[in-house]
Parts: sequence; structure tokens; C-alpha cells
Amino acid sequence: MAGMVYLVGAGPGDYRLISLKAVDCLKMADVVVYDRLADDRILRWAPAEAEYIYVGKASSNHTMKQEDINQLLVDKAKEGKCVVRLKGGDPFVFGRGGEEGLLLRQNNLPFEIVPGITSAISVPAYAGIPVTHRAVATSFAVVTGHEDPTKGESNMRWEHLAMGVDTLVFLMGVANLPHITSKLMENGRSADTPAAVIRWGTKPEQRTLITTVGKAAEDVAKNGIKPPAIFIVGEVVKLRDSLQWFDNLAQRPLFGKRILVTRARSQASKLTAKLENLGAEVIEVPAITITDPVDLYAALDQAIGQLQDYHWVMFTSANGVKHFFARLLQAGKDARALGYAKIAAIGSATAAELKKYGLVADVVPGEYRAEGIIEAMKGKLPPHAKILLPRAEEAREILPEKLREMGAEVDVVSAYRTVCAAADGEALTSELNEGRIDMVTFTSSSTVKNLVNIIGSADLLNGVKTACIGPVTADTAKSLGIEPDIIAKEYTIDGLVEAICK
Repeated sequence: MAGMVYLVGAGPGDYRLISLKAVDCLKMADVVVYDRLADDRILRWAPAEAEYIYVGKASSNHTMKQEDINQLLVDKAKEGKCVVRLKGGDPFVFGRGGEEGLLLRQNNLPFEIVPGITSAISVPAYAGIPVTHRAVATSFAVVTGHEDPTKGESNMRWEHLAMGVDTLVFLMGVANLPHITSKLMENGRSADTPAAVIRWGTKPEQRTLITTVGKAAEDVAKNGIKPPAIFIVGEVVKLRDSLQWFDNLAQRPLFGKRILVTRARSQASKLTAKLENLGAEVIEVPAITITDPVDLYAALDQAIGQLQDYHWVMFTSANGVKHFFARLLQAGKDARALGYAKIAAIGSATAAELKKYGLVADVVPGEYRAEGIIEAMKGKLPPHAKILLPRAEEAREILPEKLREMGAEVDVVSAYRTVCAAADGEALTSELNEGRIDMVTFTSSSTVKNLVNIIGSADLLNGVKTACIGPVTADTAKSLGIEPDIIAKEYTIDGLVEAICK
């Protein structure tokens, strides 16, 4: 059977501007064929086991010719695969989606177009410049700025463009600005016409240069503005003074800071969202992956079969809760199987995860670490208490040791395992060497250990601020030669974010 191809627009840069349908398509993908994306986090919506094929194109540097990309889509669809062709912006706005669709049709292969938000309208909007405004502009044109000025004959109808449209938006035109502006003026556009150059539109590093048609090329060179950027021409540029909003976000406490989040990808979104809402640009490089324990849950399953024997079940992480209940349900049981057992949670996040299963923890210590549980349990254990401790495969032994000293019998079982995630260590090392990362966040000891493993040396973090979720993580950092700048007083994501802001 023939597969299905989705020609999907990924939007202009801010990954949150992707459409719901695009996300749905990515979730179904067997193969993702993608260009250079403004934010690779878009790929996280696709299955980890999908095949990822990079075909990105930069100026004069093509990973794969367009004709070969077209044929690749055909070949993968003929294999019966669900293929997502992911493009920045919109597939049909200088995205060459039409060429890909035509070859699919010639081969009688089904496809759908999933429009994306084009930078032609979104980037000006983020700069506070509407491409139309009833009192100022009733028409606009989107123009490629990438036409080679040295070729024999231009396909551009400058005599119509220059004066026939109120607002002109040139995509990929920064390098050709001298040619573009001279052609506009030659064909009647006044040199005094307001203009703007917007770089990295919709992203935290967005910068807007206000100029005129006559001065644009000189001003861009003077300010060192490089691609990616768009060039917009027209009286609507004047409205920026009243309508700019994105620039006002610079007042947020973390604006302009590039922060590395090392948490597992499945859990990073909460921390990422909070940091982004405070103005930070977040780079997600997961240092850990949550996976099955080595014994494939044998010990946990055995304990679940004997739940009625336990006086207490103690959870030391939200991950432990999730994996425990996943195995409980796998065994055909639910929370009722806990019987009269009391429940302890190491902190508020773990307690919140328990509430999702209809359970309120009997004990949540004031200090969210093993020492806190030990203190909170004093005087609460019956004689010869039997305790189940489902937790990460590698964890500190202080909790079970102290509980045993208190006379309890403790069964420690592996509910999950954290392993070093596959990451592009070379790219991250380059970012660190170039001083492009302001801060690194650590949410567990394993994120510290694995990040050092990924980059090869803790010395690369010299000069970069480090923020740890609590003292245990901070101690691990210190043991590896990293002196934490920030240690959260409340050992939660909210506490970490608050400490970073302060």
C-alpha cells in the first residue's frame, strides 16, 4: 500500500506558533524529512523511533538537491510510510512545496498540505508592523529577495512592484538589499519611504532596525545585520511606534538570557515554559532519558503482587509514581490494591503526581529530600514496619539505611532508570566555547553527571552560571568541579525558577 505524505509548515521561528494539525501529523510520522528549523524542539512531537532525514539548505550550501528531496518523498511513500515533510514557514510561500506535491501527484501518491504561519506576516506582526491597515495600506506583496542580481534577465516586475503595492515584504533579501532598494527607487519608490529590517523574527533574539528605502543598505551594513531577516517597505512601518509589543517583553527578568535545560525531554516542557514566559531563550539538550530498569520491572511487579503486606509506600519522585502506577495497571489493579498502606511523598511535585491517581500523601516533609522524609517519619512507623520504596535504579542509600536503623524492613525496587541521552556534544561544546550560553540548569544529580559526560569536561562550564534544584544536585556538581551559582531553597521546578529570577 502507498503511504501518505504531509507537506507541513512549521511556522516562522517560535516553535509555539506551529499548528495543532501539524503536531498531529508529526505524532503519526514514520519518516520526518526536515529543513533547517528555527527551533529543533518542533521535532519532539514526532515519535522517537521515527526516521529523521535532514535535507536543510543554507545559502549556496545544499545538503540535498530539491529534485532529490522530491524523489525521496516519493520513495518513502511507496514504502507505505507516513511521511512528514517539515518546512519552516509555509510550504507554498517560497517553500517549493508545489514542486514536491506535483511529483507526488504524478506518482499517484496521496498527500495533504498543512499550511504554516509565514514569516511574511508574522515577523512584521511581532515587530508591531501590520502589513495592512485600513487608513494606510490596503494591499501587500510578498517578494523573494533572493534573486541573483548578476543574472542576465530579472523575472521581477519592478515597475509594477515599486508603486503598485502599498506594503512590500522581501524574504531572504538582506544580502541583496543594495540591488532591491536601487530597483525600487529607479521605479518610483521614494528614498524616504519608511522601511524596516527584522532579524530572527518571533524568537527572543528578534531585533528590528527602522530605516528608509534610501538608507536601508547602508544601515544594515553599519549595524552588521545578517540573515535570517526580512525587509519590509511601506508607510505601515510608522505604526511600530504605537503597536510594538514584543520589544516591551525586554522588561521581563530573564529577557536575552540563553539558558540550557538538561532535563529529560519528556519532562523539560514545564521548566522550559516557565523560563520562556520570563523572557529567556531556552536551549533544550536533555542529558538524561527515562527508561526501563535493568530487571524489566521484575522486582517492582513482585512487590505489587504483595502490596497488602506493606505498611508504607514511599515515593521519592514523580517518575517513581508514574512508573509504579503504570505497572499496577498493567497487573490489572488500581489504587485500591494499596489497601491500608500509608503513603509518603518526598515533595510537592511527587504529591501532585499522586493526586492524579486519586491519592493524597499522608506525609510530605518540609524539606524535599531523603533527609526530610527521615525526619518526618520519626514516631510514625509501627514496630517492624514493612516499607516499599519504588525509585530510580541509581539513588542515594541514605533513606533505606536510616529507615532500617529505625527498625523497618525496607524493600527497594527499581521503578525506572535514568541513562545518558544521545545528544550532539560537539554542537553544545561549540555553543559553550563561543560563550553563547548564559546559564545551565540541573534538576538532578544524573543531569549533572551526564552533561559532563556529553561535553567531555566540566571546565567548559567555567564562566557559565549553574543553577541546581537542591543541595543534593549541588553536591554532585561540586564533586565534579562545578561550583553552583544558584541553589533553590525549595527543591521544585517553581523553586528553581524563582531562585534563577532572584
